Amino acid sequence: MDPVAIRPMVAADRLAVGELICVSTNYWYETHAMARIFPEAAGTDVFWEVYAALPGSAGLVAMVGARLAGSCFYHERPTHLSLGIMNVHPNFFGHGVARALLAHIIAAAERAGKPLRLVSSALNLDSFSLYTRAGFVPRCLYQDIALAVPASGLGAHAELEAYVRPAEVADVARMAAVEMAVSGIQRGGDYEHFVRNDAGIWHVSVCAAADGSLDGYLVSGPTMVGPGVARTEAAAAALLLAELDRRRGRTSVFLVPAACEELVRRAYAWGGRNCELHVAQARGECPPFRGVTMPSFLPETG
Repeated sequence: MDPVAIRPMVAADRLAVGELICVSTNYWYETHAMARIFPEAAGTDVFWEVYAALPGSAGLVAMVGARLAGSCFYHERPTHLSLGIMNVHPNFFGHGVARALLAHIIAAAERAGKPLRLVSSALNLDSFSLYTRAGFVPRCLYQDIALAVPASGLGAHAELEAYVRPAEVADVARMAAVEMAVSGIQRGGDYEHFVRNDAGIWHVSVCAAADGSLDGYLVSGPTMVGPGVARTEAAAAALLLAELDRRRGRTSVFLVPAACEELVRRAYAWGGRNCELHVAQARGECPPFRGVTMPSFLPETG
């Protein structure tokens, strides 16, 4: 086999990368007796669109000769680099494609002098082993919960709804402050990108504290609810309820820290069911979480 060559992703790769994401992801789920994630490749074009719009983001492709063997996205932020969705074509499984992509991004993080973070499937032991062998340390276990929101909504929960409202551009600095307090990271232009919503695919709710600060925020996007952070489980529940209620008649997926017993209980009571497990991992410095983190994969949370 020809050697694996890594190069930056370019606009001409757009359709092929979308097809690769669709084929690779569906293949893994179907071979593990689970439903496919993407009904068609057109649904994966959103990855290109989002990463092209976000400051600090980039993509890589792995080529074997003239064939596209793998791809990944990553994102440099003020506090860290984060690795987004990585895919390898099934025809190239076991040939070191993912390892070559990961080595390239690790080198970028080391040049920048920043830790590297990701959220990976705990069920995909091949990818879990790839990351831990490369020096990543698991930091938080998440339950992936799927919830079919009734057309009538999830009902009134007055004790949760009092301080939740749609985010405004003026909230961006406070969103950054609450995430720094909870998870020790900041995400540059992500917050403003979500709130301005030029693409028409995002919505953001914030949970306001009495002193004008924020107790948390939560984004919902085209494929799932998240990312978000909250200082308390009660604030996280209020935010989650608000964003889920906007998705009436749809099945939504969101990630909840497995250790957040009360938040998990509420999600079950609303009708949620576990569909997978994910793990936040970090290579390098990782401050302890001081609240609730609800990551997503588009864009990756890190």
